Formats: sequence, C-alpha cells, structure tokens
Amino acid sequence: MAIKKETTHQLINRNLTLYQREHSQVWQCRFKVDNKWIRATTKETKFDLAVTKAKELLVEAEIRKRSGIPVVTKRFKDIAQLAIDRMERDLKGGLGKVIYKDYIRIINQHFIPSLGQRLITNIDYDALQQYYTDREAKYGAVLSNSHRKTQNAAFNRVFDEAVVRGYLTDSNRPKLDGKTKETQRRPAFELHEVRALLKNLGPYIESSRTKDVRERREILRDYVEMLIDTGARPGTELLDMKWKQIRFMMNPISTVTDQLDEDGEAIEVHSLNRSCELTVKGKTGQRQIIGRLPSIRVLERIAQRNYGVKSSITDPLAELIKPTNDDYIFRTKEGRDVSDILNHMFDNFLADHGLLIDPKTNQKRVFYSLRHTYATLSLTHDNVPIHTLAKQMGTSVLMIEKHYSHLQVIQAIEQLRGTNTRRLIEVENKATDNYPSKRRTEIERQVA
Repeated sequence: MAIKKETTHQLINRNLTLYQREHSQVWQCRFKVDNKWIRATTKETKFDLAVTKAKELLVEAEIRKRSGIPVVTKRFKDIAQLAIDRMERDLKGGLGKVIYKDYIRIINQHFIPSLGQRLITNIDYDALQQYYTDREAKYGAVLSNSHRKTQNAAFNRVFDEAVVRGYLTDSNRPKLDGKTKETQRRPAFELHEVRALLKNLGPYIESSRTKDVRERREILRDYVEMLIDTGARPGTELLDMKWKQIRFMMNPISTVTDQLDEDGEAIEVHSLNRSCELTVKGKTGQRQIIGRLPSIRVLERIAQRNYGVKSSITDPLAELIKPTNDDYIFRTKEGRDVSDILNHMFDNFLADHGLLIDPKTNQKRVFYSLRHTYATLSLTHDNVPIHTLAKQMGTSVLMIEKHYSHLQVIQAIEQLRGTNTRRLIEVENKATDNYPSKRRTEIERQVA
C-alpha cells in the first residue's frame, strides 16, 4: 500500500487535496469539478494560508461552472499550439485538409506573436478587431476578403480547441462568421494588354545579356503563358508540377467553313485539337485541369530546352510523360528552382512595359491577375459552362458569381469555352505597340 507523503493532505475527501512538489515550498492543490480533476497553485508557502486559498479556489471553480464560465483558462499561445498539434496529426493521418498548412503558418507567424500572451478568455471581438488593425498598419495594406476569411478560419480552429478542452464555452467564444469588407474588384488584364504582354515576352528574352538570365526569362514566359491558358492558381499548382502529372489528349475535329474551293465545294478545316490534362495540387487539394494548345506548346518548348526532346505532332512528349518521371517541369536545365525570383521578374517586366498598374482598380498587377484574366476572358468570349469553369479553377460557382458579377455571369453561361479567346489574343493588333519596353526604347535612342 502506498504511503501518503507528509507534504500531501486531503482537505475534502476525494474532492480537494493539498500537496507540495519536490524541491518546492509552494503549496499546490487539485480539486474535482464536474468529475474532472483540476490542478492549480495556491502561491502560498505557509500551510494554513494554503488551506484557505485552496478552498477558495474550489468554491470559485464551482461558481464559474454554474455560471457557464470556463473553470480554468489558458494563454492563447498554449491553446494555439494544441490546435496546431491536432491539425498536424490530421495531416499526417490523411484526414486533414491542405488548407491546414496555411492555418498553421498563420497561427505561428501572426497570431502567437501578436496575441500569444493573452488569456484565451480575454480575446473578444475588440481584441480581434485590434489585431486586424495592427496587422494592416504593420504591412501597409488592407487584407483581402479571401485572406481575412482564411485568418478567421484559423482563429476558429484555436477557439474550437479551447471549447473542446473546457477553456472556453460556446457562450463566451467569439463567433467569426467570415463576413468581411465589401468585395473589391480584382486587377486583371484587358484583351489588348494580354496581347501586348505575350508579344513583348519574346523580345524580353532576346535582350538577355547572359545565358542564366535568358533561361530564367524563358521560364517566366512559360509560366505566364500556362497561367493564362489554364487559370491555375499561381504558386505550387504549376511550379511543383512533375512530368508524370501530365496526360496528353487529342480529339481530331473537322469544321466545314463558309468558303468554297476551286470546284465550288465547301472548304473543310481539320484540327488535331491537342490538349493535356494536368494533375495539380494546391489550396483545395488535388484536381485535374485542362491545358489547351498554348500549354502543349509550353511543354514542348521546355522539353526541347531542357532535354533536347523534339516532340511529334501526334505523340508529343512521349519520352517525358511517364509514371516514373519525377522531374519537375518548371526548372532550369540543371534542375534549379527559380520560383523565388519570378515575382520580382514579373514586376520589373510589367513596370517596364507600363502594365504594372490596372487603370480600372488602380491596384498593382501580380501573377494572380492572370488567373482573374483567364476567368474574365472565359466569361466574356468563350462557351464553357460556368460549372465547368468553377471546376477548372478549383473554386465554387458562388465565388465566381461573387467576384465576376460585373460580367453578368448568369447571362454569360454559354460563353465559356476557349477557342474564341485564343483567336482574339493571337490576332495581330497595333494596340500592342502601345506597351513597348521603356528600357529597350532608351537603348535604341542612345544608339541612334
């Protein structure tokens, strides 16, 4: 039978115990509330004072329980770490969502440094509003709707953990419903600006002074062209894609035109209708998207540049598109990842050609603007159903309607295909001359 230590005293049988830890003179207590043992410190070194304090803690805990208030509380950082641990376990076990990685990053980088020392019960609506105000002041920008919703969702993961562990109750936790500021129109490119963008990428590459610079600029062009063609999310969806995630497709079609040949017969135009299926992984998990002829040309260009592989028309990239090929697509010939400098390169290119700022929104254009451009051109010029567009972009019909309502999405439901957009982009138009390279123009002026 275990011998009770002299430093342990039962004050109320099976409900309140007073004890001292080894090498400590401070008295601790444990008591039972709602059949759960709770530990606390009396902060007293004298036994009689510790007895009184322990009884007060028990009574206070009972009152808090009856009032619907958490019996004990914790600092925000402790609960946040428990929430992170739970998400990491779910991810490791295959039960978690890809977005959990964003939640974990946000909690570590933003929440804990800002709110970590505060008690979880002291974080109310005012505290959360102050957090957002301080964050916007620190970074000099207002959070977009999508970013604020992601942050709210990360907050909810922490508050959910606090409720599960009894540190918060449903009645006193902040309710974050995702409502944010009014949606702002997103910066995109007009059709004539897309033509200028694509036309000027060639001279931009040719003006490279070194082999390394040229190779980086070629990767930038490949990346831009595939973003415009697929509407993929910028970042890992394309930049971490491997050759084994590609599937080539071909569906030959014939179209009878309204033109006649020498014999008076209607001229029939034949097309191999080449495309590819890309398996991408991103914010919403894994999905398949379709790359059309521009994407095929990008892949053929990379294959030629990095491997010396010349594709056949009917069976392109057969040497590379294999289940065992783990090579990344958007890499240099030596396999180097240059994704960390692509944003800076794109900024400089757009600024040099007068395309950096969207005149309609007065916002800076970024890679995401190419995704918005894809959606805008699809909605206004092509024939893909809106549900197909949502699936291609990895988003919901509701989100498309919300962000592109100015295009009257419902009325454009039969105009979302792709053929017309490609034809319009490829049309020669003198408007592209309105966006010359400022640097190249200055060099030409000096030479003259």
